[in-house]
Amino acid sequence: MKRKIAVSALVVLSLVLVACETVKISSVVNDPSRWVNKTVRVSGTVTTSMGAAGHGAYQLSDGTGSIWVISSRGVPARGAQVGVEGTVFQGVQFMGQSFGVAIREKQHHTR
Repeated sequence: MKRKIAVSALVVLSLVLVACETVKISSVVNDPSRWVNKTVRVSGTVTTSMGAAGHGAYQLSDGTGSIWVISSRGVPARGAQVGVEGTVFQGVQFMGQSFGVAIREKQHHTR
């Protein structure tokens, strides 16, 4: 019985880790139709950030490309190393500026 539980736990953990795989920003930007309305994880360096009252946007670059992240949880400072999980969407407008493809942040963590 313990062996079955251990094997089941291992299978579930493996599925969770696969679902949480970090993708390259260039993959999202170069083929947005593949990623729209899907949750992705990306990581990189914040190159631009703007926000007020806990809402804002920041641009994240991983060396393969850059993407805007829209946040309602505050924005990290320029130069911060950040991992982001969120939903990809297109037609983004924020503070009167159009950003094309972006990620609506579910959560982020700085390193």
